[in-house]
Order: sequence, then structure tokens, then C-alpha cells
Amino acid sequence: MVSLKGNNIYLRALEPEDLEFVYSIENNTSFWELSDTKQPYSRYIIKEYLQNAKQDIFEAKQLRLAICENSTNELLGLIDLYDFNPIHNRAGLGILIKDESNRGKGVGKESLNLLMNYCFKALHLKQVYANISENNLASLKLFETNGFEIIGLKKDWRFDGVIYTNEYILQRINN
Repeated sequence: MVSLKGNNIYLRALEPEDLEFVYSIENNTSFWELSDTKQPYSRYIIKEYLQNAKQDIFEAKQLRLAICENSTNELLGLIDLYDFNPIHNRAGLGILIKDESNRGKGVGKESLNLLMNYCFKALHLKQVYANISENNLASLKLFETNGFEIIGLKKDWRFDGVIYTNEYILQRINN
């Protein structure tokens, strides 16, 4: 049986009451480089998304889950599957822990492990990949210590308005 509950955190579908949390992430300009966002989102748009989002990954080709603390049910971050391809059994993965005070405490690691277990055992994916900026050393370490390998470098891939930076592509294959 596949569980989305770990020792300290659990993953769950987004709920309408997550509006303010999602709004704060989507409108935090320091996170925009992670998602290629260039404009803010209104509460109305996010509310519509939360109310009408297709929860079936096979239909939507993506899945966004909330990362919550077991003991308090506090919402800590989001973890996403995107570019889901059931023909080739692969998906992209992204993770964001909102507050720096919750980073470096194993939340990302446990979330990643839970989602990878779900990907390989429930969705029967062969591989999962992630795109990570060369400057995001914490994410690179998180993914590499959890079985992902750097398989390529996209040179001058991201432009922040001033400089170009490289981006790694990492992959984990289910053997």
C-alpha cells in the first residue's frame, strides 16, 4: 500500500482553504524564478483554480500536493508533478518549502521520499526529473542525496533581467 504520510509530514490534495497560502507563494517574487512566473495572480484566479482544478493526474497531466506537518496540520509547502506522461511513464517534479525556518529540517527530504514512492508504486513511473538552477545548492543537494543524478546542463538557460544562469537537469530512474 502506498502512503502519503510519513513520520513528520504528510502530503494531501489542495483545499479551498489553502487560498491564502497559495496566494502568498504565487505572488512572492522571490519564487518566480522557480516557476517562470512574470506576473502576480489574483485571489479570484487562485480561488477558481482551487475550486475547479482537475485532481486526476491522468486528465490534468499535473498534480500539486500540500506538504503538511503531522502534529499541527500546518501547511509548510507544495510539491508538484508536472509534464506527466503516462505513455513514457515519466514526470517532472518541483518542491517548495515556503518559510526558510522550515528548510534544512528534513521536510523536503521526507516529502520527496513520499512522492517518489507514490510515483514509482502507484503511478508506475519509470523516471522522474527535475530542473534546478546551478545556484540552488540546497535543492541540488536534496535531489542528489535522494537518488537523482545530474544528467545534463542547460547553459544560459535562465535570465533574471540582468544575467543568465545555467540549469541542471536531474533524473531518477526506477529500477
